[in-house]
Amino acid sequence: MPMPHHLSSKDFQCPNLQLLRSTRAASRIRMEATAAPTAPRNSTLEISIKKPEPVFVSSRPRQSSNLRDPETTMRDRVEVIDSMSDWAVKSLLPLLKPVEKCWQPQDFLPDSSSPTFYDEVLELQKRVSSLPDDHLVCLIGDMITEEALPTYQTMFNTFKGVRDESGCSDTPWAVWIRAWTAEENRHGELLNKYLYLSGRVNMKMVERTTQYLIGSGMEPQIDNDPYNGFIYTSFQERATFISHGNTARHAKEYGDLKLATVCGIIASDEKRHEIAYTRIVGRLFEIDPNGVMLAFQEMMKKKITMPAHLMTDGENTNLFRDYAVIAQDCKVYTSKDYTDIMEHLIQTWKVESLTGLSSEAQQAQDYVCGLVQRFRKLEQRAQKKAKPLHSAASASQFSWILNSGKPTI
Repeated sequence: MPMPHHLSSKDFQCPNLQLLRSTRAASRIRMEATAAPTAPRNSTLEISIKKPEPVFVSSRPRQSSNLRDPETTMRDRVEVIDSMSDWAVKSLLPLLKPVEKCWQPQDFLPDSSSPTFYDEVLELQKRVSSLPDDHLVCLIGDMITEEALPTYQTMFNTFKGVRDESGCSDTPWAVWIRAWTAEENRHGELLNKYLYLSGRVNMKMVERTTQYLIGSGMEPQIDNDPYNGFIYTSFQERATFISHGNTARHAKEYGDLKLATVCGIIASDEKRHEIAYTRIVGRLFEIDPNGVMLAFQEMMKKKITMPAHLMTDGENTNLFRDYAVIAQDCKVYTSKDYTDIMEHLIQTWKVESLTGLSSEAQQAQDYVCGLVQRFRKLEQRAQKKAKPLHSAASASQFSWILNSGKPTI
């Protein structure tokens, strides 16, 4: 991420700055998207929601964004977000689960206070031993991505009109950000402990990768725009739902039913969060279809980058690219999935049937709706070039995997 404008390189000396720069440089040639707070003051989320002063949203059509300066466009978009506070209380916050009704990592792990703890750990290790190294790499990559949660909360707090201004604000958007983070926090914690107990993972290298990733941040190219941000999160939550769901299916195929349950329950959370973000964008389309259509085009042109695209273990600056290749090979997350998500969002938001758009928004509509067919053709062409690329990445090259001699697929 760019250095804050008020700091110079002398003010902030990173001991791994050169490594970080090389990682980011390598990430610019990565395969785009082919691979994925404190708790609320009471656990039931029954808190007093501060409502902002009423905001008047004009019913007259908004001007095409190319006729206005970016500052005016942003101000209008923040105005729309402000007008949605009551809607967010009624339609967004109910998608959160009270803490008492949420699963916790310990529900799926051996109990260290039990006299059978060691037997349970041995049973876990026996189950995981059947999982090929390639699939283990995918599971570790998913876990590291989940563990970089501080970065994602930071990203949310860059959205103008949405950010948690005080750290404990009681606006519905701030309540959502903190509660969403609290729910997501369980994912990385559960996968981390499961992999630790498996005995097949070099946890120090995994932990080092996580620290590098959080320190590096991410570049989703949202530009503080809440429209861009919610389009990005809609896409990303569906991507993680697909990734965890596929990992669950593979774990079941290889005989680890407990791991399949773990990945499946995480995927269920991601699906619920996907519904929340697509619901937000759907509401935005109702209020400001021109603006959202232009934002959708903007994010599709930029392409959705995965949260862990700056991943490194301190040794391999192409680590995310290699991880993405393994994920493609194992069919955990593929270029086809990327196109499927795009198609799903177009259908969910009924983009093709939008009418009454400005000329510029109509052009954006044509562009976005034509992407699916274009990407399908690119997929077919890429299949012929896939094998040479895939052979460049092997699970045995990952520092995360102990030399266990387990087969790869």
